[in-house]
Amino acid sequence: MITASPRNSLSNNVANALLQAGTAFLRKPSTKADADAIIFSVKSFAAAMLAYYISLRIGLPKPFWAIITVYIVSQTSAGASFSRGVYRLAGTLVGAIATVVIVPNFVNDPMMCSAVIAGWIGLCLFFSILDRTPRAYAFVLAGYTASLIGFPSVLDPGSIFETASVRVQEISIGILCAVVIHRYILPKRMTPQLTGKLSATLRDARRLAGHALNGTSGETHEGRHQLAADLLVIQGLAAHLPYDPAPTPPRKILQLIHDRLARLMVLAAEIEDRVDALRLGDGHASAELIALIAEIGAWAANAETRDREVAAAQLIRHGRSVQKRLGADAAMFRDRLSANLAGHLAEMVGLLQDCDRLERNIAANGGLRDATWLHGPKQAMGYVYHRDAWMAGRAALGAIVGILVGCAFWIWSAWPEGGMAVSILGVCCALFGNFDAPAAFVVKYLCGSIYGVVISLIYSFIILPQVTDFRILVAVLAPAFLFAGSLQARLPTTFMALGMTLTVPILSALGPYYSGDFTMSLNSVIALFAAVGFGAVSMSLFQTVPVDGAISRLLRLSRRDVGRRALGAAPNEARWTSLMIDRTALLLPRLRLTGKVYPDVLDEMLHHLRTGHVTGQLRKAIPQIKGDAGVELREILSIIAKRVGGRKSSTTACLIDLGQRIETLIKKMAGSALRNRLQIVDLLIDLRFALDAQAYGRSTTDDR
Repeated sequence: MITASPRNSLSNNVANALLQAGTAFLRKPSTKADADAIIFSVKSFAAAMLAYYISLRIGLPKPFWAIITVYIVSQTSAGASFSRGVYRLAGTLVGAIATVVIVPNFVNDPMMCSAVIAGWIGLCLFFSILDRTPRAYAFVLAGYTASLIGFPSVLDPGSIFETASVRVQEISIGILCAVVIHRYILPKRMTPQLTGKLSATLRDARRLAGHALNGTSGETHEGRHQLAADLLVIQGLAAHLPYDPAPTPPRKILQLIHDRLARLMVLAAEIEDRVDALRLGDGHASAELIALIAEIGAWAANAETRDREVAAAQLIRHGRSVQKRLGADAAMFRDRLSANLAGHLAEMVGLLQDCDRLERNIAANGGLRDATWLHGPKQAMGYVYHRDAWMAGRAALGAIVGILVGCAFWIWSAWPEGGMAVSILGVCCALFGNFDAPAAFVVKYLCGSIYGVVISLIYSFIILPQVTDFRILVAVLAPAFLFAGSLQARLPTTFMALGMTLTVPILSALGPYYSGDFTMSLNSVIALFAAVGFGAVSMSLFQTVPVDGAISRLLRLSRRDVGRRALGAAPNEARWTSLMIDRTALLLPRLRLTGKVYPDVLDEMLHHLRTGHVTGQLRKAIPQIKGDAGVELREILSIIAKRVGGRKSSTTACLIDLGQRIETLIKKMAGSALRNRLQIVDLLIDLRFALDAQAYGRSTTDDR
């Protein structure tokens, strides 16, 4: 018998330990992020140098614009880079055409010409803020391009057409090189990111359902907020899918999943409120209902259970039977509330089961040929963006005012570098104007520009005079651009990296030949810092929206829309739910900045969502309700439109008065002979809980 020596055994143990440590290190998220950043940086640099080489070969006068374009277009995923390239090209063409039209027509009045260009930039910024999809980048670039070409040509309009034509060529070459490199060399596809995020979101949705069934309000609060944020992230990824090189999930399937998750976010709150109001743990609730909740909780927690679809169908039938039995002759309010809860439980199981099936459909790379097996709505709405024309107009007007102040100083002072400075100012307004507080991002860009200036001066007057070959030029440029590219791949340092990658090519004068001029470089540096510094100041004064003001406006618009739905406007429930979830997702980062307590503001948004949802359904049901009950329901909805839909939140006294009227109407409807009385009663219960769930739970304590 041969035995291993102690030395060999020790060596094997050390080797295994090193292998395990190495594997663990490679699997660390930080290691993966570093590797992704390095790959992105290398590909971006290769694309930039390829674009630079092509521009030099065909004789373009300012090939550094091709380098800049590569870094502006490049994104960490192939699909995002392609879509950004397409929209940048479209925006560049539109901006160049607009500049060629504007400048010659106002050639005799430089200030008026500057005002029209500023107005164009503001208009483009307005539409970019209003759009909120990747398409918004085309509007950004239409303003960005007009600023770069237009302002330097205000006092020299004779070469405007040639300048615009050359700039479009340089930018087009940069776009083409960036798209080709990122799409075909080690492409990072968007589809795996989306499917991974979708799977994690569905797991979170099942966990949210479990917390709602247990009545654990803290976990459900956090789960709802996370779900709202996840849906926005998924929509952001899905927007680039048409440009992804990999096979992508059908858009309709993603929309159907979104609609179900959006409804589930509301259902979780409905179920949690009813579980709390019925106090299922005190032993007075229906044993059948308690057993149903336990079965659904076990089913939701075990996603890999065999015969999951069969179990889901049984749970839905069980829930509907409990709802029908308890609601048919409900003499006590507890029974009506239990029936309402059973109906919501059955709906929740159906939604979760739909999500499971649709996810498997995506995994199998199949389209949705037959939607009859879906439990929820067959028609897909998809994500709905909140768009605020007033806020977009405010930002656009602020940008116009800031640019005009800069133009006035330039023209009246006859500053030789003023055209360049104002063009950089316009670029800052176009790139950063869609943030609530753009100055902070401009400051990051300025910090990157400082590094860029230092690097540029070293290149221009120490390194580049010694370079005589393109291959050597690439080698000496590599350290700076590879470092900047790795920073650009990381979200916290993206804008600082842009300050470097947009500054170094220009100030280093990476043209067809070396043209180092210290005086010209110094003037350009002064113009750069003056423009970016003034941009930070003007954006702070004219374009910054206070965080509290942005939050208050979102809440005020939500209250307004609740009132409109109570009066019968915007009747599509799926659209309303998705819109309110987007508003919730917009609130989350703002609340982190303001430091306010999460549940207060976010729960108010959730109450608006639920109130608007059910008032819209009740408004559509009014024609089916005859007599005094119909008149009373109209009056209740009118009061909601006036009080809840006002500019200020409703007082406790208003809610108590409304609640009492709703409870009276519930009793009246429960005893009526209407065929759809159970449906109306369910909606009225939903409305009562949506207005003030805690008060309603307390009001039912004696009716057990």
